[in-house]
Amino acid sequence: MAKPNYSFEKRQRELAKKKKKEEKLKEKELRKTSPGSGEAGQGDEPAEGQTQGAGAGDQPAP
Repeated sequence: MAKPNYSFEKRQRELAKKKKKEEKLKEKELRKTSPGSGEAGQGDEPAEGQTQGAGAGDQPAP
């Protein structure tokens, strides 16, 4: 049985992280340059810091 090549796997993970980071940076720059497009802040996912469903403020008082 062949030995696993951990350095290759690590390099692949690093490349994936780098690619994801670059894509996020590109998206951030795109949002920064075109704030009035209306697409940037809308989507199925909640914005950062927001939760779906009942939050801390939605709980009834005891």
